[in-house]
Amino acid sequence: MNIRYPAIIKSQKPSGYFVRFPDIKEAITQGETIDECLFNAAEVLSLVLDHRIAEGRPIPKPSRIKGARMIAPDAKTQAAVLIRLMRGDRPVSELARALETSWPSAQRLEDPKHWPSLRQLEKAATALGKRLVLSFE
Repeated sequence: MNIRYPAIIKSQKPSGYFVRFPDIKEAITQGETIDECLFNAAEVLSLVLDHRIAEGRPIPKPSRIKGARMIAPDAKTQAAVLIRLMRGDRPVSELARALETSWPSAQRLEDPKHWPSLRQLEKAATALGKRLVLSFE
């Protein structure tokens, strides 16, 4: 699963651009240039997803919207969202048992303030029946 959310970018008068995320209504930002908008969009997306995770609120799966820019949150947030979405309705304790670790250790994998190691992510992916794939963009 790729964690990229569609962003709608519209020009504003007298200058600049406005960015909104249809999947995550509270994620909005703006910028004077498209590059600034894209940077700000990734930041606000990361912050809003981090907040949703901390509050225990649902994380929507990214939709596909024709003509929208697809924006990814930062790497820590992507990892936390991926674990959360892939775990689904299964309890954290089940993931902890599959990883042969404690409940707090498994829970930290869904904490965007925690930097999981590649080994932890690979073990979690395997426990969730998935495969870890990395890429640079």
